[in-house]
Amino acid sequence: MKRGYTCLCAGLGAVVCGTVQAQKPNIVVIMTDQQRADLSAREGFPLDVTPYVDSLAAENAWFDKAYTTMPASSPARCSLLTGRYPSATAVRTNHNLSDVRYRSDLIGVLKDLGYATALVGKNHSYLKPQELDFWSAYGHWGKVKPRTEGEKRTARFLTEEARGQWLEESPVPLEEQQPVKIVSEALEWIGEQTERKNPFFVWVSFPEPHNPYQVCEPYYSLFPAEKIPAARTGKQALSRKDASYDMLARLEALSCPDLERDLPRIRANYLGMLRLIDDQIRRLIGTLQQNGVYEHTIFVILSDHGDYVGEYGLIRKGAGLSECLTRIPMVWAGYGVKKSGKPLAAHVSIADVFPTLCTAVGAEIPLGVQGRSLWPMLTGGSYPAREFSSVVVQRGYGGESVNLSDTLTFEQEGALTKTGIAHFDELNSWTQSGMSRMIRKGDWKLIVDSYGHGELYDVSRDPSEIENLYDERRYAKKRMELMSDLIAWELRLQDPLPVPARRYLFKRNAYNYHFDQ
Repeated sequence: MKRGYTCLCAGLGAVVCGTVQAQKPNIVVIMTDQQRADLSAREGFPLDVTPYVDSLAAENAWFDKAYTTMPASSPARCSLLTGRYPSATAVRTNHNLSDVRYRSDLIGVLKDLGYATALVGKNHSYLKPQELDFWSAYGHWGKVKPRTEGEKRTARFLTEEARGQWLEESPVPLEEQQPVKIVSEALEWIGEQTERKNPFFVWVSFPEPHNPYQVCEPYYSLFPAEKIPAARTGKQALSRKDASYDMLARLEALSCPDLERDLPRIRANYLGMLRLIDDQIRRLIGTLQQNGVYEHTIFVILSDHGDYVGEYGLIRKGAGLSECLTRIPMVWAGYGVKKSGKPLAAHVSIADVFPTLCTAVGAEIPLGVQGRSLWPMLTGGSYPAREFSSVVVQRGYGGESVNLSDTLTFEQEGALTKTGIAHFDELNSWTQSGMSRMIRKGDWKLIVDSYGHGELYDVSRDPSEIENLYDERRYAKKRMELMSDLIAWELRLQDPLPVPARRYLFKRNAYNYHFDQ
C-alpha cells in the first residue's frame, strides 16, 4: 500500500483473471537495460546478434510492437512493477522514485500468494532489499556491495576508468562480467527454491548493454567494427528533428569530440554485449530445462527502453520519442505460452507485464493497474483486436520546455562535469522538460507536445522518422484518426485511484480490457 491509498470498493467490479492453480508457475523476468529492439536477426538485422533469444521467440511468442511507457529507466521499471504509466505512478524521471504511487504491485501480489521473491541485478526502481526474500544488486558501476576481489576490481574499473565509453577490450574477464555473475547467482537461488518446492519469482536484471559499452573477449572481436552496417541516419538528420536532438548532439560533441570516429567501435561493443547477454540467457534457461524447471516456469525477456546506437549520430538516449528509444524487445516463453511462430499482431506495453502475470497465476488485477493482460493471446485464446490496435508512450516531467535560448549551461545544470571526456548525463533539463505523447498504430506514428507541435510518420517507409507528414494535407485524415485515438488513450490513462468510496459501481472489464470482445 503506497501513498496513503486505502482499500477501496472491495468486491466491486472485481476482475477474476483465470483459475487458481494448485501449484502456481514460477516466474523469471529477464530484463536488459537500454536494448534496441531491431538489432536482432528476427527483426531483420543482417548480423546474428541474439541467436538464442531469436530461437526462443520462434518456439514461443514474441512482439515486434512492444513499447516502453517512457524511455528512461526508473519510469519504465516502475511501470513494469505496477502496471501503471508514469503519469499515474508520478515517477516521470530517474529522480522521483520516492514519489511512486500505486495500490498493489507485482511483488506484493506474488508474496501474498506464497511466492519466494528475488532481485539479481539492476534495480533502479522503488523496491527496497527488505521487500524481497533475496537481494543482490548490480549497477552500471559494478556490484552495489562488492565482496570478492574480482567484484571490487570490476567496480573500480567501471567507476574510475570507464564511466563514459570504453572503446578498448575490457580488462574485466568473462567470468567477472556482470551478466555472468548475475546468472550464476540467480541459478544458485533458484536451485534453493526448487529444493524447498517454493513457487518463485526472480527479476534477472542486466545493467547492460547500457554505456559504458564495455565488453571483453571473445565478444569484443565477434562483430568487427568495419563490418557492422552503418546506422540508417547520421548527424545530417538532426536538422529534421526538434531542437532537443541538436542540444544532445552539442552536449555529446563537448564530451566526446571524436564520437563520429568512434561510433563503429561503440556499435561493435554494443552488439558484443548483446551476444554476451544472449549466451547467459541461454545458460540460465538451458540449466532450468536440464533441471526440469522450465516446463513450469513463465519467462519474460524484455528491456526497459532503447538506445540510439548511432542513429542521428547520437548515442545513449534522451531526446524525443524515436522508435530506437521507445520500442523494446519482448519475448514470452515456457509455461502456458503457445507457439506463435511469427510476431503477434498486437501493440503492447511494458505496463502489460504485471496484469498478464496476475492472470497467469490466478490473481485479481489490482485496482489502479492500467496495463492489460496478454495472457489470453499468449495462450491461444480470443481477445478483442481493437484493444491492441495502438499503444502510447509518455515523455516529460512537465513545466515549460527548457531550450537553448535559456542561459543555463551544461555545467550549471549538471549534465556535463569537469572530470573528463565522455562523462555526461543525457537525461537532463533540456531533453526531459515539458510534456509530449506518442501513439503507434499500425504503420503510423503520431507525436504531439504540450505546445501543439506535431509529428506524423509512416514508420514502414520512414523507420528513422525523418519526413514529418503532420502538416501535409493529403494525410489530414490519418492525422485526425491518430489524434482521436491519442485523446482517447489520454482519458483512459487518467489515474483511477482513488475510486469512489461508496455507492458508485467502478466497472472493469475482464483482463483489464477497455474494449469488450
